[in-house]
Parts: sequence; structure tokens; C-alpha cells
Amino acid sequence: MDTAVLEQMLDETFDHAVVHHGYTNYMRDYEVIIHSTADPRIGIAPSRLRYLFRYCVEARRETSAPAGTRRLSLDDRLIDHEPGVALDGYVWGVKWHAMYPGASLLPESEATRRWSKALGIDFHEVRTEANAHNVTLLFSDVQVSEVPVGYAPFVTE
Repeated sequence: MDTAVLEQMLDETFDHAVVHHGYTNYMRDYEVIIHSTADPRIGIAPSRLRYLFRYCVEARRETSAPAGTRRLSLDDRLIDHEPGVALDGYVWGVKWHAMYPGASLLPESEATRRWSKALGIDFHEVRTEANAHNVTLLFSDVQVSEVPVGYAPFVTE
């Protein structure tokens, strides 16, 4: 995957909302579902975009919230929006995380070189920073597609 194209794709995620992230149900690829907002006055409707990080060999997730905020956010009532808004702490019940400062392509690393050599395809490393979690992914390719609101990645037929 061309790094300039990848960087452009990542730039387009800035300041939107992550509504889901995790490995797909077949456990090879990692997906990030983003609610992409736009100003309705310009005629662009919001959309849900699926960023599919293909051949993901590593996914590291960590909190981005400071310990004090996490300490205030332990109350289980915060996982539901309605009771949570009246409490101190991070309201997990909003069910999304702001992509700020967003996603960025990291420089080539020993890990990307090692996997590229082992599998014979290019690997990249991306770090996504949001207001509750940071996610770092090691993968080969990204595919972006629109998914419907309500898309449930783990529903099987």
C-alpha cells in the first residue's frame, strides 16, 4: 500500500467518532468503524465508514484517559448514558470516542521490516489516538467501505 495514500486515508478520520474497534469475527483483520460527520448545510450526510486493516499481526490497545479520570469512571452507572450524564467521570454510555488527535502513520520499525520480510508484503504501523483509548496496529493494507448505521460486526447468520 502506498504510504501517501495511507496517510490521506488516515487524515480523513480526524475529529470523527470511533463507534467500534476490534478484530473481525474471523480474527485475521482489525476493523475500526467511524461515524463520519459533516455539516448538513453543505449537503454532505453523515456516514459510517469501516476501516479494515488487513493482515493485522498486532493490535495494542491502551487507555488514553489519565488515572484520575479512570478512577472517577469506575462506577457501572457510567456505562449507560442516561444515568451517567449526572455523574462525575467519563460517560462510557455515549458509545463512541472522539478521534482526536486522530490516526497517524508511524515510521518504519523493526517489527514492520520483520513482518514484511517474513510474509513478502509491505507492513505498516498506525497509531490511533482518541479521548478514551489509543490503538496501535501492525498490518499490510487498509480497505475503506461504507456500512449502514447499526452495522453489527459480530452478528453471524
